[in-house]
Amino acid sequence: MKIFAISGLGADERVFKYLTLEYDLIPVEWIKPKVKEPIVEYSKRLIKEYGIGNKEEFGILGVSFGGLIATEISKLTKPKFTILISSVETRTELSGIIKFAGKSKLIELVPEKLLNPPKVIAYYMFGTKNKVLLDSILDDTDLSFTKWAIRELLNWKNQSHLQNLIKVCGTKDKLLPPKGNNNILIDKGEHFMIVDRAKEVSDIINGKIKTLYNTIYSKLGD
Repeated sequence: MKIFAISGLGADERVFKYLTLEYDLIPVEWIKPKVKEPIVEYSKRLIKEYGIGNKEEFGILGVSFGGLIATEISKLTKPKFTILISSVETRTELSGIIKFAGKSKLIELVPEKLLNPPKVIAYYMFGTKNKVLLDSILDDTDLSFTKWAIRELLNWKNQSHLQNLIKVCGTKDKLLPPKGNNNILIDKGEHFMIVDRAKEVSDIINGKIKTLYNTIYSKLGD
């Protein structure tokens, strides 16, 4: 079974190479967003680009901002499950600061060049030990894409809950701290735990998928 995997803001498939999932992971590369393109329309273009939903069985995985895209794609298709890592399922789970920033429209006034933070701040916010990888990802980031993604994050409206959700969060995540009661928590995990705590993340996902399938098949047998 294929799992379509969507990376975080500005990142790429490099963050997935540390996972050891028991399924065929298909990294979804970002495509250039149109000017002020709504996140739902962008998600529809990714679905078409990768033929997501054409196969009978598939899953969706999203990391950080990619989790928002994964959520929107899951609402438009019928995955067997959706995996969110260091991300949120609904707008309710966003912090008050993010919600306030969205209402203020301040992002429209920020020059793109200011969206690339000093490395020392990035290390702190992501909480990563793998500074070489984070440096490489930040250096390769398209700042016009970053501005679009931040705007969509700040103004995200989703309130729909997903079926068969596997949501893995770190208790020390500074960017998208876990909220709600649907989280599988990794103690002291930070925002870059998909790399730094890859084995723990992988073990949780593999175990939860097996549990999910056992539940589905047991119900079919009743």
